[in-house]
Order: sequence, then C-alpha cells, then structure tokens
Amino acid sequence: MTVEDDDSPPHRVVALVHAPQGPFELGCAAEVFGTRRPGVPVRYEFTVCAETPGPVRTTAGYDMLVSAGLSALAAADTVVVPGWIPLDEPLSPAVREAVLAAHRNGARLVSICSGVFALAQTGLLDGRRATTHWARAAELALRFPELEVDAGVLYIDHGDVATSAGAAAGVDLCLHLVRNDHGAAHAARIARHMVMPPHREGGQAQYAAPAAQDRIDPAPAMERSLAPLLEWVAERLSEPVTVEDMAERLRVSARTLARRFAEQLGTSPGQWLLGRRITAARTLLEETDLPVEAVAVRVGLSSATNLRRRFQQALHTTPAAYRRAFRTTGKGSGERKS
Repeated sequence: MTVEDDDSPPHRVVALVHAPQGPFELGCAAEVFGTRRPGVPVRYEFTVCAETPGPVRTTAGYDMLVSAGLSALAAADTVVVPGWIPLDEPLSPAVREAVLAAHRNGARLVSICSGVFALAQTGLLDGRRATTHWARAAELALRFPELEVDAGVLYIDHGDVATSAGAAAGVDLCLHLVRNDHGAAHAARIARHMVMPPHREGGQAQYAAPAAQDRIDPAPAMERSLAPLLEWVAERLSEPVTVEDMAERLRVSARTLARRFAEQLGTSPGQWLLGRRITAARTLLEETDLPVEAVAVRVGLSSATNLRRRFQQALHTTPAAYRRAFRTTGKGSGERKS
C-alpha cells in the first residue's frame, strides 16, 4: 500500500488559543494542518480550542468564536500553542493539567513563537533545548533557567515536544513535522500551494536586527548574497560539486565562503550541500522506482553505500526503510524497479 492509498484516520491537531491570541501564529498551524487543497491528500484534522469556549479576543482587534473546550486536547495527536501573551501569564491549573494529560497520552506538543512560555511552565522542557523569537530569548532564559535557550535556530524538535522561533518560523516547524509524518514530497506539495520553500535555509540570526554599528549598506549586501550560488548548485546536484567549486564560482577563498554561509545561513557550505543532496534523495525515493544506487548517483552521493551512511547519520534510517514508509506512487516515473 502506498502513502496515497493510506486510509488510516487523519492525525488530529488541536491548537490551544489564549486571549489575546495572535491570528498569524494560529494561521501558521491552520494553513499547514487545516487547509484543504486540490490534489493534496488530507492527512490532518485541525481543531481550535480554548479554556473557556466562546469569543476569544485577538491582537488584531477582533474576536474569534471558539466552540471547543479543553476536552478537545484529550483526543489530540498534536497540541499546538500558537503564541502566549502576555509572556508572564501563568497557566491555569486546568490548562496545565490538560496539556500534561495530552502529553501523557502520547500527544506531540508544539509551540509557535511565544507559545514556548506556556510549554515551559509544564516542566516538560526542563533540561532541554528550546527556542523562541530572538527578541524574547533573553527573557525566556531569565524566567526559565532550567531550559537551554538557543536563539539561533528556526525550530527545535525533540520528538514529543517542539518549539519554533518567531511567528513565520512556525510554518517552518509545521512543515518539518509534516515531512516527518508523511515524507518530503507531501510537505513539498503543501509548501508549493503556500508559495514558499519546503525548507528555509539557516537560522534566525539572519533576521535579527543588527546593532547600529553592525548595519551594512544594502548594495554591498546584495553583492554578497549567496542566493545565485545556491541556485547554481541546486541545478547541479548530480555533479561532483565541491566546496572548492563553490568558492571558485564566487571568486572568493574557501574561508570567505565559510564565513558568508555562517552569516547568512547559519551553517557550513559542506553541511548545506549535504543537506540538499539528502533532500533530493528523499524526493526520488518517494516519487520514483529508481534503484538506491541510481538515486545516489543522481544526487551526487556517488554510491549506494555512501547514501546509506549519510541517510543513517541524518535521518536514523535506511533509504529502503524510508521508501517503504513514504512511498507516494505506484510505479514512480515509469522507471524500472531494481
């Protein structure tokens, strides 16, 4: 049976809102998990709940009507907290117990932006890395010293609990969860409908406001942009492109290239290139019947052995197991099975 033929019940996602609720943060989850799209299989059921059902004030000046109460969390497979304002608002005993009970029942807990300030109050993040909007990271670390706050990433996923940075990073995290649940191709379909990349590069350091003395003139900044290089490499993944080739393409030293990648993407050239190769391999495994050896060659990883090793390191599984889990077509692109 392919993923497309999967008749298992939809994964139940419940967003817990709290007045004043940020509509954009809630919209991030609703757009990924709750929007029906032509030609995209329905994999999720999306519900919104509140401690007290009824009108819930938003930060945009209007109220929204929420009909479900905390009992909705008992049936959730994923609980999303799409923001939490004010940041120092304590969880009521009823909300805290409902969230903890959902976690005990196996639900995945997810925060978007300031929602981590609610999840942190449950104690489930103690001793773990967590993130939030870069402007609120210091306050999170001060209020919850048991957490290891990382302000440089877009999201952190521990499996049972996941946190995202600023509001738009909630989309990045939600698409990441879709990739884990149903594969890269399904997540890419949703992202295409949203007219955004399935995977955004780098961390949130590239979006944080620099100090006045660090701000640079936009014209030189555009000249330093890695975007043309990234596009050039993406078109040549089947070729043995190296970090040295990338540096030569920009006519800079390998050290300068590494510095630009760190500044703009928060990673190294080698790690970025490997990530793109693995992502391309995931899509081929999901959508074609190409033998693993051919997939490896097409994405520039040279051999099935190398692909298996890289897959194990990055995804903790094998290409064959990944294909069985996330197969999306019956016969691929008309290509022969090995």
